[in-house]
Amino acid sequence: MTALGADIHRIVTGFRPLSPRDHATLPDFSRHFADDLGPVARADGPTHATASAFVFDPTLSMIALVFHGKGLFWVQPGGHLEDDASIVDAALRELEEETGIAAENPGASPVYDLDHHALSSAFGRCSSHLDVGVALTVPADTPLTVSSESGDVRWWPVDALPAEVPAGFPTRVREMIARLSL
Repeated sequence: MTALGADIHRIVTGFRPLSPRDHATLPDFSRHFADDLGPVARADGPTHATASAFVFDPTLSMIALVFHGKGLFWVQPGGHLEDDASIVDAALRELEEETGIAAENPGASPVYDLDHHALSSAFGRCSSHLDVGVALTVPADTPLTVSSESGDVRWWPVDALPAEVPAGFPTRVREMIARLSL
């Protein structure tokens, strides 16, 4: 998992904060990933990295969300890191597992988001996730498949997200769209 730690370290050191949320989150990621030995696996403790995919249609007006069974909320597809070569690979794997979307790798300059969020006791020994979100676009007519990990999966208008989302999620979506629009 050292390769994943090195990848997160590279992402964090190159991350350009654009919002107050970014400025508040970056020091926490920098502390956890000061080198390539950061907490990348679930076994690394109750606070560890995850990868997620913010999947938009090409107009950036729709987003694919899954209904998270443990959290009981709508959120971007994502999860724990496994034997992935990179954060992008982890996000793409989680996306396909949870939605059936086999998206293309975004290439040399992916757009990232950093989010450290606390978890409820429903998540077992995981107390918080240091989530690295990866922005992706796929055609609006891309079919979605519900997996065993999700209660539902749907396309939602970004300006009409469901009521059941984690705290701060609408801001995170808006900021990811702003990053894609730079």
